[in-house]
Amino acid sequence: MVTQTALPIRIVIGKPGLDGHDRGAKVVAKALKDAGMEVIYTGRHQTVDAIVAVAIQEDAEAVGLSVLSGAHMDYCSRLAARLKELGAGDILLLVGGTIPQADRPALEAAGYTVFATGSHLGEIVEFVRGEVSRRRGGTGPGVEQGVTV
Repeated sequence: MVTQTALPIRIVIGKPGLDGHDRGAKVVAKALKDAGMEVIYTGRHQTVDAIVAVAIQEDAEAVGLSVLSGAHMDYCSRLAARLKELGAGDILLLVGGTIPQADRPALEAAGYTVFATGSHLGEIVEFVRGEVSRRRGGTGPGVEQGVTV
């Protein structure tokens, strides 16, 4: 008999650097959790290496950075490079916060999906669900088929 077992999406939400404004990150983390995802929030003032370590340790399928300080290009490029160096370049990358329109093309070229300040929570949830499902092989949102006897 074939059964379907829901595998929750594991996502790390990181707040790099000295930016202490974390309300948006917490709101997004709660929305993802309420949608059934396993959310690991690293807290404020994290280094890029600390966020990468958590993502690898937790076997995350996605990492989202919240940046309001204007340092998003630096943090995002270092995080993507470090994940690739450690063999985790397949992790879905998201960035949110105060992201100027002019910076979006470079972030997207680096593999990030941008959700700037004011993005709708439902849009973020559905994007993560859909993209992780696609990367898992398209078996449905968070569903893996298994065989039981």
